Amino acid sequence: MKSVSEVSAKFSELRARLDGVIIGQPAVKDQVLVCLLAGGHALLEGVPGTAKTLLALALAKLIGGRFRRIQFTPDLMPVDLLGTNVFNPKSQAFDFHPGPIFTDILLADEVNRTPPRTQSALLEAMQEKAATIDGARHEISPVFFVLATQNPIEFEGTYPLPEAQRDRFLLKIRIDYPQQEDEERVLDAYASGNRLHEDALRALQPVITPEDLSAVRRAISAGVRVEKGIQKYIVNIVRATRAEESIQIAAGPRASLALLEGARAQAALHGRDFISPDDVKQLAAPVLAHRVSLSPEAEMQGLMLEDILKRIFERVEVPR
Repeated sequence: MKSVSEVSAKFSELRARLDGVIIGQPAVKDQVLVCLLAGGHALLEGVPGTAKTLLALALAKLIGGRFRRIQFTPDLMPVDLLGTNVFNPKSQAFDFHPGPIFTDILLADEVNRTPPRTQSALLEAMQEKAATIDGARHEISPVFFVLATQNPIEFEGTYPLPEAQRDRFLLKIRIDYPQQEDEERVLDAYASGNRLHEDALRALQPVITPEDLSAVRRAISAGVRVEKGIQKYIVNIVRATRAEESIQIAAGPRASLALLEGARAQAALHGRDFISPDDVKQLAAPVLAHRVSLSPEAEMQGLMLEDILKRIFERVEVPR
């Protein structure tokens, strides 16, 4: 795939097949595909039972990639993620046994159930697509994609992700309870004997390969242009978080890059070779929500981060 139109057509097909497994949640599916195309990672937050695991499984099958799942628990150790060197008495040498991060798509389930030390073990892999074990650097898949799920932080037994870890996720995607009509469609499917998490998932066939995905990402970088006005708009939005009194920790430069790459991927999904202001506005909240924190005074006043971000977006001038 060398053109934006080819990318849009192929991912329209992928999205249609994804719709056959995941009923409803259109914004969630769109944002996950934006992360996948942009080469970023997705942090999915929602209560249990909202098809987060099913979404990751379906996505892995549709790109024909290797898939691993890690259930994060309080006793999980970094070695359980990265792998370890084991002494082989026959060869009198250490053999490397890779951990589950050596895959194409990694589902980090309930990532905030494990302590920060283990959470941070993902940092190098997410940023550099490599892992260093006992001083030796091991390369990971070039299309390595982390889909991490977390429970709302108010839940018992959760550990808030460190700021550096959160910053590695391109988008924070909130997944809510399904709409009533969507929940009725799910129930109707199961009542008729169609088990979506088994039958529909088993029927999925790859639409693209991991190699195709690498080519798609290159095509988007080369084929979707970014006007100077859009670049300034992105910078102004991110810098506005630093001037907001209610925000204690503002967005850094990585947020600007994430907003640029995310908007570029969204434009490609819609078949456009340019970024529009709407692309930026639609992704600004998912890009910034996990990168900024309210001040204690704002929290005591009962202010909501979503409302403050909305106020910032309205204040920043939109380019023509």
